[in-house]
Amino acid sequence: MDPVIIVGAGPVGLTLALALARQEVPCVVLDEGPGKDEPRLARSVVLREDTTALIERLAGVRLGDAGAHWAGWRSMRRKQVMREVTFDGAGEEPECRTNPAPLHIAQHVLTGALRAALAGEPLVKVTVDSRLDAVEQEPSGVTVHTRGPKGTWWRGSYVVGCDGPRSTVRKLMDIRFPGRTAVERHAVAALRVELPWEGQALLHRMPPWRASGPSGGEVTGRPLPEGVWRLDWLLPPGKDLVTPELLVTHVRETLTGWSDGPTPPYELLDTGVHTVHHRLARRWRVGRVFIAGDAAHCLGTLGTHGLDEGLRDADNLAWKLASAWHHGPHEALLDSYQTERRAAVATRLRAADQALPLLRGGAGLRAVVPGSSRGHDALLMDGHLGQGALGAPGSYADSPLAPGHLEGEVPVDTPPGTPVVDVRVTAEDGSFVRLRDRLGRGALLVLLIAPGTGVWERKHWATAGIMPRLAAAVTALPYPAELLVTESYPGGAAHSVLLVRPDGHLVTALSGVRPADLYAAAEAALGGPVKVAEEAGAAAGSR
Repeated sequence: MDPVIIVGAGPVGLTLALALARQEVPCVVLDEGPGKDEPRLARSVVLREDTTALIERLAGVRLGDAGAHWAGWRSMRRKQVMREVTFDGAGEEPECRTNPAPLHIAQHVLTGALRAALAGEPLVKVTVDSRLDAVEQEPSGVTVHTRGPKGTWWRGSYVVGCDGPRSTVRKLMDIRFPGRTAVERHAVAALRVELPWEGQALLHRMPPWRASGPSGGEVTGRPLPEGVWRLDWLLPPGKDLVTPELLVTHVRETLTGWSDGPTPPYELLDTGVHTVHHRLARRWRVGRVFIAGDAAHCLGTLGTHGLDEGLRDADNLAWKLASAWHHGPHEALLDSYQTERRAAVATRLRAADQALPLLRGGAGLRAVVPGSSRGHDALLMDGHLGQGALGAPGSYADSPLAPGHLEGEVPVDTPPGTPVVDVRVTAEDGSFVRLRDRLGRGALLVLLIAPGTGVWERKHWATAGIMPRLAAAVTALPYPAELLVTESYPGGAAHSVLLVRPDGHLVTALSGVRPADLYAAAEAALGGPVKVAEEAGAAAGSR
């Protein structure tokens, strides 16, 4: 079967290529550029715990060594500290972390780690200086053409456009991309300096030295490794040019204000202007062509970060494409990518759009809403830290892949459709691993909660009690599945059985071994029974 063609070699496209390769699906990555990224410290990204773990698992690296896990967060208004948060240490067990630290990393460092991982991957071919200009699809596959020094025709099974907000794939598929332009603008500077809050990120609203300015002032400081900080200043509406002189003025007055004395010595390393757009594509799939990342959505106001959602797109789509590549297309499963991911991103966009008038409405609104300043700080913190409606990972509870009523279903602390907790598990070979280490292998995970198994070798309990019956039920499932055992799971009773999707979202939790319920849940998670017409590949047309 032909490889999957991925258009775009940014973080989302490279992550998707790695995710597919880990599931034994060959890929071709069409890179419009020269194959490396320009070092830009003013262009950095913030990753939450789930997306950091995804990249680390796929690339086989610890991103914390190349980025900065924040020690804490503080929100300030004028001269007052409104909120302070201390994050859990990176060395703590994942199931014990109640407040994991975001990771701040330069984007070129992130893509460099992904490119290095792909360099040793025989199933992935990255071709540089290749600009897409045509896509032709038919029931059996897709053909694309690139221009440039290596311009040629490429044949693939599917195409995924990860080629950014100006996506050529989206335009060729005639997909509308409505939304709002220039919702916010920020002046950005990366500099090496010593600040009073070592390792802590901060948001300073209406600082005293800027309170009379045209925007009232809002400055964000985010630490990077080696004493480097990224500072962002919210700019007033309009298209006024950000001159070097204006940026240096912002830097000096901010550092002076924070240091409560003379301007500390600093080294200006990089500058830029970051413009935020809010857009959401009408469709994310047209036949065998998909879009992901900034090609499908743009968001980023109020501290939210769109790359998280792009990486979640890749994680969601990879196992579904891998299933279609290995077992034949199942249209309901492929359609669920758009349904799940578009709904999740739309929820965050809607929350941001509703919060914008409140948070940028000026003093008049604050005067009539009692206690609104603290509420505004809480909203902004949610966006920056990946919490609440503005920032938390979306749930797939209303997904078409969610099973209906199951007689044996029981509650755990993880609601169905949300990511599972990264507990320690015993694998089929008897080794102790993290649950997240078993994700992304193209298999469903069946997790048994069995207290006491962690202190005994697997050979002593693998053939005892309910294990033989559960193993037989797992073997009978309509899709490859791996049986894992854990000592405990938050909110889960002993002998409960959890069914987990390959992307780490919980399908259901059952009380004990219930083969019929387990089979029904697994079948639903795959989009329902596969029809003969679908197995024959009859429905490769648009959805």
